[in-house]
Amino acid sequence: MKSKAILIMAAMTALSLSAFAADGAEVYKSKCASCHGADGAGPMAKKLGSRDLNSADFQKSSDADITTITKNGKGKMPAYAGKLSDDEIGAVVKFVRTLKK
Repeated sequence: MKSKAILIMAAMTALSLSAFAADGAEVYKSKCASCHGADGAGPMAKKLGSRDLNSADFQKSSDADITTITKNGKGKMPAYAGKLSDDEIGAVVKFVRTLKK
């Protein structure tokens, strides 16, 4: 009986934590798509000198490099440290990986 209660509590905790997990697509849509475009090849980013996020060249970047750029900014891209949580930035990096051609 005691183990059943512990199992139920663990399941409830896991479900509640997953509800708070960042949705990379939603964060990207609200914070990134205005420049980078829905598909990662936005015209504004090109005008500002950014690579297409879906290009093979960009996709070769490590997750750590993309995370650093997102946190600290690069060129005309603003820094998102303090604006997005580490969880949100990680979720965006995972989402950007789905944009590859």
